[in-house]
Formats: sequence, structure tokens, C-alpha cells
Amino acid sequence: MNVLILIANILTFLAFIIHTFIGDKELKINEPIDDLDDSFQKREKWTMSRCGWHWVSFDLLFATIGLGLINFTSYFDNEKVLLQILSTYFLGYAIVWGLTIVISKQFPKNYLKLGQWILLLIISGLIYLGTN
Repeated sequence: MNVLILIANILTFLAFIIHTFIGDKELKINEPIDDLDDSFQKREKWTMSRCGWHWVSFDLLFATIGLGLINFTSYFDNEKVLLQILSTYFLGYAIVWGLTIVISKQFPKNYLKLGQWILLLIISGLIYLGTN
């Protein structure tokens, strides 16, 4: 078992739990009131955003399962390639997150308040370092 990969696995699992349950609770703050949305356009857009939100939850779950299988079993024949893909995947998420912050309307300390990119970079780096 590789300690760096194990730490990445734990962080990914915690991100999955927080994203899925606490994040959904926070997302409900923006849920539209149907009385004010006669055409249900806001409800449709909110539901689409919520589906996208949990798409990421599913990604985090599968990354957690994949890292868990790598950490605790010999299920995969070529773990190194999978780890390289996961490292790149989390790096890509961090880049997209950062770019979205850049192109979005600014607010005070937006890079820290929306600092999930830091977690994504840490997970990517742990997996990368644990692979080599």
C-alpha cells in the first residue's frame, strides 16, 4: 500500500461525502419557488444544475472506488496507467475550476472562497507522486 495514494483516496472519499450530502443541501438554497416561475424555466435550469452537480459526485465516487481497489487489492493489471489517468483527471478538474473562476464575475477572495481547485491539485499531486 502506498501512503500517498491512500491519502489521496481518503481525500477523494471525503470530497465525495461532502459534495454529495452537504453540497446538495447548499445547492437547495438556490432552488426556485414555483409560484414565481410560471414557465418552470428556473426549475428546469436548477434541476439541470443539480444533475450536473451529482455528476461530479459520481465522478468522485468512482475515483474513490478506483483508488480503493488500487490501495487494497490486486484487481487491476496496470495500476500505474490508471493512476496516471486519475492524476491527469484531477489536474484537469483543477484547471477547469480555475478557468471558470477567471471568466466569472469577480467577488472578494473568490479564489479562496471557491478553493476546491486547491483540493483537486493536492489530490492530483499525491497521486502523481505516489505513482513515481
